[in-house]
Amino acid sequence: MKKTKETLNEKQIHLPTYKEIPNVGLYLDQTSKYINEALSEVPDCVITNSMISNYIKKKLIANPIKKQYGRDQIAPLIFIALTKSALSLEDVANIFRLRKESYSTEEAYTYFSKRFEAVMNDNEAPKKIEDDLLKGLLEKIISTIVSNIRLHDLLAKSFGNEIKK
Repeated sequence: MKKTKETLNEKQIHLPTYKEIPNVGLYLDQTSKYINEALSEVPDCVITNSMISNYIKKKLIANPIKKQYGRDQIAPLIFIALTKSALSLEDVANIFRLRKESYSTEEAYTYFSKRFEAVMNDNEAPKKIEDDLLKGLLEKIISTIVSNIRLHDLLAKSFGNEIKK
């Protein structure tokens, strides 16, 4: 879904909180639809069924239970969908390994989503965090993602459909 600079400036981006993410178990089609709807305000941020299947094969997220995805799979998928333009899958895997050493999925996702919203909505600048490696990495990632989103939005606004991502 294409958004204009005006839309980005006028609308506040909201990511679902961890508790807002369905935990009833969504099938693959429902999971991709849920994530795409949750990220619909973020330009050029789409996830497909085949992408999700690929992330499972690469062991970035846990296998679905009885073909259903819960919060602990959907939250990392939201992170991947937002960061895929800035990080390689190897980088994502390293971040997930680091996260598992210190934080639950809920704690890491909550920190990331709140900070992403704050920076994306121009409420705060990225923090300089030196005492927590994962949080420091997330701040740099958020800064990169937001810069990429704004750059592509500005290019699209300036050159219209001539620019393809």
